[in-house]
Amino acid sequence: MTTLDVRPTLAAGGDPFVEIMQAVAALAPGEELELIAPLDPVPLYDVLASRGFDHVTERSGGGDFRITFRRSAV
Repeated sequence: MTTLDVRPTLAAGGDPFVEIMQAVAALAPGEELELIAPLDPVPLYDVLASRGFDHVTERSGGGDFRITFRRSAV
């Protein structure tokens, strides 16, 4: 599993979209991406779904979100 924490990018006022898409593109077959974010990235779900990914979202006790993206089983 690859883990990408976008909290520092967002805290600095940046947009992590390119960083996320690069991480997705680098995934090996069967590998998952765990995204850590301070907010629920709802628009990202449709973007990655259109590229064949499902997701599972969990909210941590600290208020952050951990989203696991994996390729949809077809």
